[in-house]
Amino acid sequence: MSSSFKSKKHQCLVLLKLCSSIKHLLQIHGQINVSALKADSFIISELVRVSSLSKSKDLTFARTLLLHSSDSTPSTWNMLSRGYSSSDSPVESIWVYSEMKRRRITPNKLTFPFLLKACASFSGLTAGRQIQVEVLKHGFDSDVYVGNNLIHLYGTCKKTSDARKVFDEMTERNSVSWNSIMTALVENAKFYLAIECFVEMICEKFCPDETTMVVLLSACAENLSLGKLVHSQVMVRELELNCRLGTALVDMYAKSGGLDYARFVFERMYERNVWTWSAMIVGLAQNGFAEEALGLFSKMTSVRANYVTFLGVLCACSHAGLVEDGYRYFKEMERTHKIKPMMIHYGAMVDILGRAGRLNEAYEFIKRMPFEPDAVVWRTLLSACSVHHDEDEDGIGERVKKRLIELEPKRSGNLVIVANRFAEARMWEEAAEVRRVMKESKVKKIAGESCLEMGGCVYRFFSGYDPRPDYVSMYELLDLFKSHLTSDDHLMSSDPNPSC
Repeated sequence: MSSSFKSKKHQCLVLLKLCSSIKHLLQIHGQINVSALKADSFIISELVRVSSLSKSKDLTFARTLLLHSSDSTPSTWNMLSRGYSSSDSPVESIWVYSEMKRRRITPNKLTFPFLLKACASFSGLTAGRQIQVEVLKHGFDSDVYVGNNLIHLYGTCKKTSDARKVFDEMTERNSVSWNSIMTALVENAKFYLAIECFVEMICEKFCPDETTMVVLLSACAENLSLGKLVHSQVMVRELELNCRLGTALVDMYAKSGGLDYARFVFERMYERNVWTWSAMIVGLAQNGFAEEALGLFSKMTSVRANYVTFLGVLCACSHAGLVEDGYRYFKEMERTHKIKPMMIHYGAMVDILGRAGRLNEAYEFIKRMPFEPDAVVWRTLLSACSVHHDEDEDGIGERVKKRLIELEPKRSGNLVIVANRFAEARMWEEAAEVRRVMKESKVKKIAGESCLEMGGCVYRFFSGYDPRPDYVSMYELLDLFKSHLTSDDHLMSSDPNPSC
């Protein structure tokens, strides 16, 4: 075999390209050492590349290689930084840059995107700002890739104004820049700003792509009119209805209550993955179509279910009152599908039992959980106790109430539920005492909220009067309806045969 290679160096480079495991990598490294190639900068660079970026990567090995080499090229250090940025220890990318500075290695334009990506991975806002200073110092602030990653960092750290400032100051933008700022706005619930950004993108003659539409669709949940508008843009621009885009459409329609549209898109997709099936199953379950959701799950034979799929299945069982089926699916998760139930699945099972009025069973189920139940699980059971208070002969509600207040003593929702339970039991003094404690502790009750979609806009209403000008006319109309309903002419007539 050796005769087919031009030299030992050529042989090692070919073997590095074929390397498929860390064991092979170590063997090649051994050959390099005995062949007097360990000082060859290109060989070292290839070793670092494979150990940092390939499937058989070993970042500790790559780090050791660089620490014991005299390599001074920024590209090799960038490889290690890039490897760490997508690893379980992204903060180590900062160490890589510190070591580069210590060795006086001048960074290039590829150094900073990986560093900023790493900072976003661990929400390192302070570290990210320090890296931005380094970007300015080295004159890379006009680089589009650096700008895109800065936007992503600030969006991840919930600093949308900073993200927008970086975007506005960019001298060059590409489609990724627009998608990054829209993603930052959507992930921080600035939905209408994201839509405005999309309009701005069109006005500046940038062509939206698949990612743009997926981001926008996630902003349209609970706004069916706006979701339809984005869907029309998908069709007008003749974007391919692939798995990613199709799933985003199904998810948007399901969350907006447009189940017929969700079914339409789902049935016409040529390719579906587990997220597509899960979005449809969850959507059906949450909109009350429990039997249809379970029927769809039974047809899901070509795709392996995941934790979201089973969340939808358990939700369907809860709405349909299928306690035994809920138990069966819950057990099948781990036994058949090898999916370890998470806190949210245990909460769903408690909801199934609670809705069915099986309060003792739900309480014992919580006590048998393999980890400490969170407040959401206890709140689920407390709500069930409030609904089925006549069946709570063993005082489950009282025990749950005490545990919940221990976990979240200052959460207004918990105290409101407790006060309401006392009121339902006609324990007026106890209910008043809870309200007094809330007032003295300055615990504010979160106002009740409802929303109405009209003309493509979602209007939110809170309990109590809202003086905003847009709402005044609505309140006047409601007052008019109220006055008509309470007038003598609209009271129920005592005539047994009233005229129509």
